Amino acid sequence: MSVRRRWGRVRVALTRRVHALRCGGEAGMATAEYAIGTVAAASLASVLLWVLKSDWVRELVSDLIRKALGLG
Repeated sequence: MSVRRRWGRVRVALTRRVHALRCGGEAGMATAEYAIGTVAAASLASVLLWVLKSDWVRELVSDLIRKALGLG
């Protein structure tokens, strides 16, 4: 097979691939949106964990449990 004929096939395949990617719309956007959502959820979870580990929340919860059980 000649180089010119081989290049012609490669060029046609590349042209079809580029056209498919351009007409594909936002196929890759869903993955990016899921990644951003995952990072946001992990950030919120870390902030909630930090707040719930603080001393004033622990005191609030233990006071609430003591009052509910009638111990305090």
